[in-house]
Amino acid sequence: MSDDETPAHATEQTPLLRDDQVADQDQPQNNAQVPPRKEATTKEMVVILGIIWIGVFLAALDTTIVATLSGPISSSFNSLSLFSWLASSYLIANAAFQPISGRLTDIFSRRWGLVFSNIFFAIGNLICGLAQSEWVLIFGRVVAGMGGGGLLVISTFVTSDLVPLRKRGVWQGVGNICYGAGSGLGGLFGGWINDTIGWRWAFLIQVPFLVVSCILVAWKLDVPVTESETARIKRVDFLGAVSLVATLVTLLLGLNTGGNQLPWTHPLVLTALPLSAVFLGIFIYIELKVASEPIIPVRLLLDRTVLAACLINWFLTMTVFGLLFYLPLFFQVQGLSATAAGVRLAPQAVGTSIGSLGSGFLMRASGRYKTLNYFALSLQVASTALICTLNLSTPAWLPFIYFFLLGTAYGSMLTITLVALISAVDHQHHAVVTSASYAFRSTGSTIGITIASAVFQNTLKLGLWSRFAGREHAAELIARLRDNLDEIWKLPADWRPGVLDAYMDSLRAVFLTLLGVSVLGSISSIALREHTLHNNLARR
Repeated sequence: MSDDETPAHATEQTPLLRDDQVADQDQPQNNAQVPPRKEATTKEMVVILGIIWIGVFLAALDTTIVATLSGPISSSFNSLSLFSWLASSYLIANAAFQPISGRLTDIFSRRWGLVFSNIFFAIGNLICGLAQSEWVLIFGRVVAGMGGGGLLVISTFVTSDLVPLRKRGVWQGVGNICYGAGSGLGGLFGGWINDTIGWRWAFLIQVPFLVVSCILVAWKLDVPVTESETARIKRVDFLGAVSLVATLVTLLLGLNTGGNQLPWTHPLVLTALPLSAVFLGIFIYIELKVASEPIIPVRLLLDRTVLAACLINWFLTMTVFGLLFYLPLFFQVQGLSATAAGVRLAPQAVGTSIGSLGSGFLMRASGRYKTLNYFALSLQVASTALICTLNLSTPAWLPFIYFFLLGTAYGSMLTITLVALISAVDHQHHAVVTSASYAFRSTGSTIGITIASAVFQNTLKLGLWSRFAGREHAAELIARLRDNLDEIWKLPADWRPGVLDAYMDSLRAVFLTLLGVSVLGSISSIALREHTLHNNLARR
């Protein structure tokens, strides 16, 4: 529960869960600043966060489901260029709506933010499951992205509202176990569904669980209303919200289409990217000069710890999501089924959970995070470098080790940078600064997949033409190979070795590019400062 949501009569004994018999919705607004609520009991925390983490689990499940199924879905529509849009459309919506969710849930409550997120995520998955064209499918991913991003980020707000900094990493680690469990099962579940009853059911089967999650949040998680509806609406920074959404959508649209679906010189790309710069300037002006309660107080990003934490999240999420979507493609090029490819993503999810929880315990014991962060980033670079050594003859067990190390590093980084971020700002800014970090993470994931897609498609095109330019029907076969993975196994026998080599060269080019991005994230950590991790919410 945020400061703005705490009623004027709240005490240490005020119930955190909804109780219709005692909740008073008509107390007058008290404009005085209310100190942060004292730490909840373990029982209250388990109930509150357990309800919220249902949505976190489903959002994480969806991510690796789509990572595993992107190849089969794209092949079913005979359009491998759809591959990057399946992820990017979802993540663009994440990036556009996560930054504004912090301020909006400060004003309208975490509860209704989570209800909204569950509803949109369910509707988006329903559209995807029923889609008969690729553009309807992409629209469904956009709608799901609006909801899925909220499920992840709002759960982080609630935890920050209730837990002191010294213990924050531990509870975030427990939450990331739910996230890791969803990620680990998503690949396996998506692959199994695809190989048995079809990929559409991977989306449709999530809908009833999201309905249950929505009902539990609306029933149990209550945030008393302490001001009139009109007063709350006046606090919303609509101009900032519109300009921020426009900035992110035009930026990511330009980056995702340029050099991938369209040439960099195409009018859409040449229009979208400059427009994003214009909208960014408008957004900064509104936040600095116009908005009474900015969505993202720009001055917070001038703090070196805040900026460093955001950049680390940005670069390393680029790396992890690029790998997350192209490693299943590598396994399918090896000839594995979608189920087998999904199984091989599980160690990354297990490592994410262990790294997050382990770093949380270490920070609680030591009260420090900077040295731990250096170790996590070094492990991230090392594991990405090991992934670059994969080839078609790599033993089946070796990727499990590499992916576990990658997940351990990434989970540690997420928890460490979140604690560093919120330790650098006052309690009332936790939600908005967390929203900003999630915006960097969402744009990073989209850009990472976009970079990987551009490198893969261009390298594959050059590789195929350099090997088969003089062959009969080369243009037709190369076009089919770039749109449908299944075409590899329908080729004439004398084509197959060269095609597999071209695919492997393209994937290695992707992995090496992402290794460079990972190094940039490690360099960003130099600016991180060590802040005190207090044992209580009052920070005394």
